[in-house]
Amino acid sequence: MLTRRSFLLGSGTLTLFALNSGCNPTTSSLRVSLLQGSIPPQLIQQFRQKIAQDNKIVIKPEAQLKDILTLLQKWQKSVNKPADSSEWQMPLINSGKSPVDDLVTLGDAWLEIAISEKLIQPLSLKQLSGWKNLPPSFAEIVQRDTKGKVSLTGQIWGAPYRWGTTLIAYRQDKFKTLGWEPQDWSDLWRPELKGRISMVDQPREIIGLTLKKMGYSYNTTNLDNIPQLSSELKSLQQQVKYYSSNHYLQPLILGDTWLAVGWSNDILSSLSNNRNLKAIVPLSGTSLWADLWVKPAMVNRDDTSVIEQWIDFCWQTQPAYLISLFTKGISPVILTQSSEKLPKELQENSLLIVNKSILEKSEFILPLAAELAQKYQDLWQEMRLS
Repeated sequence: MLTRRSFLLGSGTLTLFALNSGCNPTTSSLRVSLLQGSIPPQLIQQFRQKIAQDNKIVIKPEAQLKDILTLLQKWQKSVNKPADSSEWQMPLINSGKSPVDDLVTLGDAWLEIAISEKLIQPLSLKQLSGWKNLPPSFAEIVQRDTKGKVSLTGQIWGAPYRWGTTLIAYRQDKFKTLGWEPQDWSDLWRPELKGRISMVDQPREIIGLTLKKMGYSYNTTNLDNIPQLSSELKSLQQQVKYYSSNHYLQPLILGDTWLAVGWSNDILSSLSNNRNLKAIVPLSGTSLWADLWVKPAMVNRDDTSVIEQWIDFCWQTQPAYLISLFTKGISPVILTQSSEKLPKELQENSLLIVNKSILEKSEFILPLAAELAQKYQDLWQEMRLS
C-alpha cells in the first residue's frame, strides 16, 4: 500500500500558491505541505477568513506523498538526532536555510516508518471537538507506541482528514460478453478472467484480498494455520497479466485487461474520464487507507493554537463536506452522520459512502512484527514465481 502514496495524481493542477500571494511567512504563520488534490481550495479560503489577520496560512502542494516523506527526512538531517531511547524525544533544531512546515500530509501506511525514524512528533488532539467525533477505527489507527505499532495506550501521531478504499474496477463492454459483473474478491478467480487482470504491486493488498476471499482478515497473523492460502495465491497469479502500483489502470483503459484492483482515489479519477469503466466495493469487505496531518519532529513553536485550529477545522461539518465532494476521498467525520443529512451527491455515490455492512467488514492494513512481515514477503515471492 505504500506506493499508493507515490502515485502522481491526475486530477489537474491546483495552483494553491495563488492563495498565498502577498503572504510572507512569519512566526505566526501556519505552514502546511499537503498532497495536491487532497484539500479543496475553497476550504483554505474559508479557514483564512476565520483566523486573525496577523496569522497567515502558507500552503505548499506536493504532487506525490513520497516527496513529502523526502522533506521530512531532509529536515531530520538538519537537526541533532536525540540519543537512542525507548521513549520518544524531541530533536533539537538547528538553523537551516529552508523553514520547516508545521504540518504535512502523510499516509497511514507510512506512519510506522515516520515514528520509528523520529521524523514526526505526537499531537495533542483529545481536547478538540473534532477528535471526539472521529469513528473509533480512525482514532485507533493513529494511536501508536514509539516504534510505530498500533497501541490503544499509545500517543496520537496523526489526524485523519481523508480516507478511501481498495476497489475493483472493470470494463463494462468486456463484461457484457461474459453476462455477469464482478461483485466480490472471489470473482477474480473465475476462469473467464485468466490473464485479464491488472493489480497494484503490493503484497499486503494482494495477500490480504485473498485472505478476505477465504473469510480471514487482512491482518491475519496465523498464516501457518491456513495451508490452502499458498494454492489460492498461485491460482490468482495465473489470472494476473500485469502488476504495477503506478500504472495498473492504463491496461484497463486500453482494454489490455478487463479488470483492475487498485485504490479508490486513482479509480474515481479514471471513472470521471472513461465512461466505459465501472467500479465496485467488494461485498466481503476491503482495505482502507487514510491521509493524515502529521507534525514534523523538528517543529518547536510556543503557540500551537493555529495548528490545532486547522486540524479541528478540517473535522467540522462543512469542511468535511468539501473534502468529500471535491477530493476523490471522504472525510472520516461523514461516517458519524446519518446519510439523510449528507449532500445528495454523496448520498448517491456508493463508492464513497460505502454500504454500512461492507464497511463493518473492511479494515486498515496494520504494521506487522518483523518475523510475520517476512512470512508475508515469502508468500509473495512464492506466488510471483509460480
